[in-house]
Amino acid sequence: MSILDQIVKAYDIRGTVPDQLDADTARAIGVAFATFARAPRVLVGRDMRPSGVELVAAFAEGVMSQGVDVVDLGLVSTDLVYYAAGRLDAPGAMFTASHNPAQYNGVKLCLSGARPVGADTGLADIKDLAAAVLERGGTPSGPGGGRLTARDLLDDFADHVVSFIDPTAVAPLKVVADTANGMGGLVVPKVFERLPQVELEVMYGELDGTFPNHPADPIQPANQLDLQARVVAGGFDLGLAFDGDADRVFVVDEAGRGLSGSTTTALLAAGMLAANPGATILHNLICSRAVPEVIREHGGIPIRTKVGHSYIKQIMAESGAVFGGEHSAHYYFRDNYRADSGIIATMLVLEQLSQAGAALSTVRKPFERYAASGEINTEVGDPVAVLERVADSYRSEEQDRLDGLTVNSGSWWFNLRPSNTEPLLRLNLEADDREACDRRVAEVLALITEP
Repeated sequence: MSILDQIVKAYDIRGTVPDQLDADTARAIGVAFATFARAPRVLVGRDMRPSGVELVAAFAEGVMSQGVDVVDLGLVSTDLVYYAAGRLDAPGAMFTASHNPAQYNGVKLCLSGARPVGADTGLADIKDLAAAVLERGGTPSGPGGGRLTARDLLDDFADHVVSFIDPTAVAPLKVVADTANGMGGLVVPKVFERLPQVELEVMYGELDGTFPNHPADPIQPANQLDLQARVVAGGFDLGLAFDGDADRVFVVDEAGRGLSGSTTTALLAAGMLAANPGATILHNLICSRAVPEVIREHGGIPIRTKVGHSYIKQIMAESGAVFGGEHSAHYYFRDNYRADSGIIATMLVLEQLSQAGAALSTVRKPFERYAASGEINTEVGDPVAVLERVADSYRSEEQDRLDGLTVNSGSWWFNLRPSNTEPLLRLNLEADDREACDRRVAEVLALITEP
């Protein structure tokens, strides 16, 4: 599979190319993106990976070959690029491999206003345009004349982030953030400077794309262990675990216990509905069923979506939703150009905790109602055939195909989705209690792996 095919297949799920991206391909993508976006300028930023410098330079060369100006945002988080694309009304590119290992790099793209570029909204066209450039030997052809300028929007972004709350109303809290040598090490301290009563400690704050301490993938429990231990040892009120490009955040309570993305989505939904009565809230289909329950209980309208940012942004635009959450800890805000931001979510968690006047271990309890499996990946020879076999085994139960296969058996449910890039099936299952959850997981896995 070519790099360009990987871009198209991976983008909606992870937003990055799960392979090494070379300069020739980055240059071709620059040509293609400038051609497709049809804007007078394109924004570009990068994370701390060493390969990003060369890739950004090649991408900018491709863009400028088409007579389009380039604004270099420098070292930034992905959500800062989305903010810039909204504020400056220009398309943007972020060179990052997010949570993937050091040897990887890729690119996330958005249009003016931070509108998404997904498989059904232009990414395939960009792939074809870039492929044509590579077939010509990779040398851009065009009028040339594009100019390169630099712009620093970090302070502006920090002001925007804090505008989602009243910073003077945030209680005196002790917070520790593990930024995993990723872009959170740049962005998080700048934002917290605007919270006068909050004491912040940063773990692994040095920008280092070789990830010398642990992988920047906080959805994996092992990568939260250092943070959890530090929260307890230091007597912190909460901990924050950011991924490599700092657009996602996982929260840890004062006892060192992590909150799932579903729990945080439900907590944030309750807060958003207090400020926006009757609003629509989105949640993807692998979120806990506690999430739509909480939304309804707080007077909101829940809408269930596919997994992936381009789907959520599209439905937010169509429905007018104020907020959307994913179990993977992506949190989307209408007033952030419908883009996701881990640091904005952080501000709202601090606000909720301050208003509650209680420990996070107490505040979280109403939002955790069921036992979940977490995502379980199984390699299979033919994911589609296996999925159909599982569907047939549960043909008497309620099913839907919004995204993969979802089976709802009342007291328990599961979703089974093929990976876009690997021969894997991804299982997420939830039940009323741990014993039932473990038993049902074993049952479904036996069907997946049977000869």
